[in-house]
Amino acid sequence: MIPMTLAEIARVLDASLDGVPDPAAPVTGPSAVDSREVVPGGLFAATVGARVDGHDYAAKAVADGAVAVLAARPVGVPAIVVADVQAALGVLARHVLERLDCTVIALTGSVGKTTTKDLLAQVLERYAPTVSTDRSFNNELGLPLTVLRADAGTRYLVLEMGAGRKGDLTYLTGIAPPQVSLVLNVGAAHVSRMGGGLADVAEAKGELVAALPPDGHALLNADDPYVVAMAARTTARVLLYGRSPGAGVRAEEVCLGDGARPSFDLVTPSGRARVALDLIGEHQVANALGAAAAATTLGLSADEIAAGLNAATRRSSGRFEITDRPDGVTVINDAYNANPESMRAGLHAFSALAGDRRTIAVLGAMGQQADASLARHEQVGRLVADLGIDVLIAVGDGDPLAMARAASGSRVAVHTAEDVAGATRVATALIAPGDVVFVKASSEYGLGACARALSAR
Repeated sequence: MIPMTLAEIARVLDASLDGVPDPAAPVTGPSAVDSREVVPGGLFAATVGARVDGHDYAAKAVADGAVAVLAARPVGVPAIVVADVQAALGVLARHVLERLDCTVIALTGSVGKTTTKDLLAQVLERYAPTVSTDRSFNNELGLPLTVLRADAGTRYLVLEMGAGRKGDLTYLTGIAPPQVSLVLNVGAAHVSRMGGGLADVAEAKGELVAALPPDGHALLNADDPYVVAMAARTTARVLLYGRSPGAGVRAEEVCLGDGARPSFDLVTPSGRARVALDLIGEHQVANALGAAAAATTLGLSADEIAAGLNAATRRSSGRFEITDRPDGVTVINDAYNANPESMRAGLHAFSALAGDRRTIAVLGAMGQQADASLARHEQVGRLVADLGIDVLIAVGDGDPLAMARAASGSRVAVHTAEDVAGATRVATALIAPGDVVFVKASSEYGLGACARALSAR
């Protein structure tokens, strides 16, 4: 963060200082909303969640090195008191960003955001100081926290932006206006909150493109017609990327190698270079192309982009996170989140990775699927059968049972479990040395705990 005194921050936020012995004390470190992540010289933002009130941890945060607390009320330690902590974080982030000389690259999509963001950051870091979203901190709290990690030396700011409802991206781009907007895809994630149809999702995702200035760059997935149509929402320059022959940045000669790792020829306006990803599944090609399109816009050559992609690794947990146990069992934790598109991609990658080893899929519900939820879970069950997966453990009542019924009658051995603990017990009893186990569900169902328990055995 650019160093600012407590008095300066209070002026920017139109806030009052409480219990501050020295208003000239500088804030030099990043901000945090988790008291366990406070660093000396930083700021602790006391947000109120469903279960935890950050104000209760104010004293601990200051004891651990926070210069002060951004709070909605006096907390007995140095504090900057504001009416709304979340809104104040956004205002502060926008103020800091206006003082930086960096390029903001924003990206969104129904699936693949975090992986694409991680790939792009690893490409750009090789050539210039880059700050990118940590994990999936892509909402109204996570985005300003990312901006506040940037400093005077930052050249690229890579911001993953999530949208649960229409208007979310308009709010986030108001904090961090992008010069480059990358839209990956339009799928059924959060569809129930956005109006119920893919056109509604596209309308929400298109807010990222609408936020561009005329001299900005819209990077659109040529393989998704909903995304291509977003070109009409901007006067910025448009670059199409994808596997379509007419895309300006595209993949040719795609193949899957050892361990289901994809490789392809990257074609950009600057030339052609071979990319071999250290990620699993053919769906990763689209994520790599999104990162390549952004890097191309920023002036990197095909060779430079390929070098970064070839060296990139998986950074974020819960996304096809592979653990090889001593008994030869491979556990794949893909339980950070799930929607129809990511479930299909994950199951295909799981099947390709397993090869001729026995496969066990531990699958829970995909949330927020509105009236189509039952049908979409049935589709997953049929895909499990079509892929020849050996064992399905469907976890939870309702839609997962529809998944189980759809897979029944095939060669799949179908089991059910009521909850995470039950799924862990059933899977533990079924797993044999050499098996490959795939665990996936929407994050609110907590199935990642099952994956972690199975990995630790």
